[in-house]
Amino acid sequence: MKRFAVALLLAVCAATYAQRDGIQAQQGPGRGPTPEQQAALAAQDQLEKNTPQIPFEATSLPLMPNGHTIGETEGVAINSKKHLFVYTRSGNAGPARGSQAAELFEFDEQNKFVKEWGQNAYGFSFAHAVRVDKEDNVWVVDEGSNMVMKFNPAGLVTMVLGRKDEAIDYLERFLEEGDHTERGATAKVGAGAGRGGTFGRPTDVAFDLQGNIFVADGYDNSRVAKFSKDGDFMKTVGSRGTAPDQFNTPHAITYDNKGLIYVADRGNSRIQVYDSDLNRKAIFSNVRAPWAVCVTPPNAQGQQFLYSADAGGKIYKLSLDGKLLGWFGSNGKKVGQFYWVHQMHCVSENEIITGEAQNWRVQRVVLKPAK
Repeated sequence: MKRFAVALLLAVCAATYAQRDGIQAQQGPGRGPTPEQQAALAAQDQLEKNTPQIPFEATSLPLMPNGHTIGETEGVAINSKKHLFVYTRSGNAGPARGSQAAELFEFDEQNKFVKEWGQNAYGFSFAHAVRVDKEDNVWVVDEGSNMVMKFNPAGLVTMVLGRKDEAIDYLERFLEEGDHTERGATAKVGAGAGRGGTFGRPTDVAFDLQGNIFVADGYDNSRVAKFSKDGDFMKTVGSRGTAPDQFNTPHAITYDNKGLIYVADRGNSRIQVYDSDLNRKAIFSNVRAPWAVCVTPPNAQGQQFLYSADAGGKIYKLSLDGKLLGWFGSNGKKVGQFYWVHQMHCVSENEIITGEAQNWRVQRVVLKPAK
């Protein structure tokens, strides 16, 4: 019985990481890209050849939490004091479901460690994203616990969305009964719409001008859920698929000063744009699979820009109407290369903070004027 349970657990883990790492989208197992996907990749290659590469410099930040190292860096965000929050998978008690791999660290503007937030919090399991709102509340999105947690600036938990599966329920359902959820390449089109205030591996959180909350949800539910600023469920958009208003792993979400919401539809290699009532306004299909997105604060001319990062090391700069303005980056381990940029924080039009899952680090990227 023990061997059977261990085998099942390994199979679940292997399937999860194959989908996460993976060749996303709608291709069948072992078949490679479809002709349509091959054509899209060729078109993207040509687009990038005709788009300027942006020169840049990068610095790996020397972040050293007391008694820890920076692990898989899933989330990065900066508050009004220019303090950096890093949500990592640096715990050593297991990846999810009753164990805790997620930890939240704060560093000051000199990259000095300030404190750990929410130590041993029940909702910390498998880190996915961190955001700071305009009032300096810190929000963490935990894929493992299916929860979104709001900390006020003093570190007190003031709101919880979602619900963590009990450890005993998980063991019973997935090990003893051998159940599984449909996801990734084997998922049914139209499935995964989710319901109310429960999540299925959520990925990110954003806000509109009124403080309403938008959760990208996520690996299982393939939707965006809207909540009031007080946490009341309001509405949702999305199910699994390739049509407009459908998603294949909405992996990140961000917003601009007009209240528009930008959803990184990773498996469909596009960004879908919505107003605050979740009415679709646009689709941007000129980036590779978007893992991370952020919108810059307004520059001196009042302009904002959208940045999107893929798993292969490229980061794209777009206007808010979807025009590709430039790109930079390559895949690798060196400083100035990127490997699984999992979240970005746009400090300004020309400065970005990146958190990398595979390289276990945070880089400060400064874009340079073209020569």
